Formats: sequence, structure tokens, C-alpha cells
Amino acid sequence: MPERIEDLDVVTLVRNLPEERLPAGQAGTVVFVHGEGAAFEVEFMLSACRSVVATVERDHLLKLKGLSF
Repeated sequence: MPERIEDLDVVTLVRNLPEERLPAGQAGTVVFVHGEGAAFEVEFMLSACRSVVATVERDHLLKLKGLSF
């Protein structure tokens, strides 16, 4: 069973999100959990001045242990 993901957890993409131009391996922070955790709003910091918020399905994410904000 996959580890539970909650608000402010740090996650990484396990698949490319071409529609958002985000590659697998891109890390981000969960800012909203949809329903029972089927999908999440994740903020990806691309540079000091640019970020992207994307809706990402659970099976596209891996929680990074020991990291949260």
C-alpha cells in the first residue's frame, strides 16, 4: 500500500507531465488534497521567480520521506 500523502508533503513525479512541461523526477509540495487522496494540487518551483501548480493523480507521485514544509 502506498504511503499516505498529506498537505505540505514533498513529493516527486514518477511520470512526465507533458501538458505542464514537468519531467519525471521534478519535486514539489502538496498544497491541496482532493477527496480521499486520489489527486493533489502540487506546487513545483521551477526557479526563484517561477512556479507551476498542477493537479496530479496519486499514481504519478512518490512521497519523499523526511521532507515537509
